[in-house]
Amino acid sequence: MDHEKVNILLVDDQPAKLLAYEVILKDLGENLVIASSGREALEVLLKTEIAVILVDVCMPELDGFELAAMIREHPRFQKTAMIFISAIQVSDIDRLRGYEMGAVDYVPVPVVPEVLRAKIKVFAELYRKTRELERLNQELEDRVRARTAELENSTAKLRESEQRRSMAIAAGKMGSWDWDWITGDWMWDEGQYRILGVSPESFEVNPANVQALLHPDDVDQLRKAIAEFNSGTRSYETEFRIVRPDGEVRWCVGTAAATVDHSSRVVRVSGVTVDITERKRAEEQQNLLAREVDHRAKNALALAQSIVRLTRADEVKAYVNAVEGRINALARVHTILSLSSWQGAELSKLIDEELAPYSPSGQIRLAGPEVQLLPTTAQTLALALHELFTNSAKYGALSTRSGRLMIGWQVDDELLTLTWEETGGPLVRTPKSRGFGTRSLLASVESQLGGQAKFDWRAEGLLCRLEVPLTRKPAATAPSKFDAAAAAELQRASG
Repeated sequence: MDHEKVNILLVDDQPAKLLAYEVILKDLGENLVIASSGREALEVLLKTEIAVILVDVCMPELDGFELAAMIREHPRFQKTAMIFISAIQVSDIDRLRGYEMGAVDYVPVPVVPEVLRAKIKVFAELYRKTRELERLNQELEDRVRARTAELENSTAKLRESEQRRSMAIAAGKMGSWDWDWITGDWMWDEGQYRILGVSPESFEVNPANVQALLHPDDVDQLRKAIAEFNSGTRSYETEFRIVRPDGEVRWCVGTAAATVDHSSRVVRVSGVTVDITERKRAEEQQNLLAREVDHRAKNALALAQSIVRLTRADEVKAYVNAVEGRINALARVHTILSLSSWQGAELSKLIDEELAPYSPSGQIRLAGPEVQLLPTTAQTLALALHELFTNSAKYGALSTRSGRLMIGWQVDDELLTLTWEETGGPLVRTPKSRGFGTRSLLASVESQLGGQAKFDWRAEGLLCRLEVPLTRKPAATAPSKFDAAAAAELQRASG
């Protein structure tokens, strides 16, 4: 039978004898490891797992007895089998000394091959069986540990489940009941009373009183359940509302199961009631949030559509850059609004995000109080500021190192006034016609926000004044107005 080979260490200072041992033991089919001295044998032991050591007693420098004593001192080799070979007549005292040093057997010289092979084979097989037993024991211990861990985990889950059930009942989220179908008697636990907002002392459980606690629109659910059981249904589940004596409406889910007698007649109905009011409220909130997200997404897409539709450029590259710049501006304000859960955006933060790409290095100065903008106001104003920054970087104060930009704002009677003042840049001339950036800025501020945008093309730099109401609900929910106003402005400018 095939088996895993083990290592047998042969120790002798005479090469001829080592060769003879190899020839004798070759037929065993094991791994034979050679060492020509005691020190070499110790080196081999530290690097290799050895099953049997065959060692000559008479060796110079370190004889067999001394080598055996050193081997036995190491904890790893205290049970390693050692067989001594002696070429001299061995006395009983020598044998006793050898056994004390850890030898398990003696082989005299001349060596009888059959005897040596038999002894080595026995100890090699013993080593192999011992290792196999250790492996099996380890596997058994691993299985025991795994099973123990599994049982502990199962017990912990069961305990946790029981704790959750106890907590649910204690918190009034779950109750159980039992209804004797024949006598009409009811039995409620404490959780059932708590869910329905009544007490055992003041509330008599009977069909009329139970029906009185049901929401008028859900009374038919009870009648339907009774009819289902009478027609052979064995289980029933439904959602319903209850109206507590204090007027509070709660949502519940009820599960009931029927018990029948030998003639399949219903004799008892047992059930569980779970208060799912919080879940219902969460679902309503989630639906509201989904509608809100849909609404905001449509607004953002409408703005993006307007940007793509109304952007003009003489070259494709210029068109792409213009569209990307405006979309990026919209994305930046979207990020700000998302961080505030769409409650609004701080004006200074909006300006910081728009000026960040220009690395102004002291060219830009800001001054103004904290102003919170409505989400749609922030979106539209962000696009307007983007146009101002883009034009300034191309043609105005931000196009040269000597240019300076002052952005100031104030709020009076819910009216935001933002002043954009450029100085130190290239000489400014009043444009013969308005570019798309200016036209879209006017259209968005005036049509979308109900404000005003005024431009003063001074020679020393552009002066722009934006007036935006903070309390008016912007008209971004109707993107067609933006398109119409921008188109009209385009027509006026071109005409």
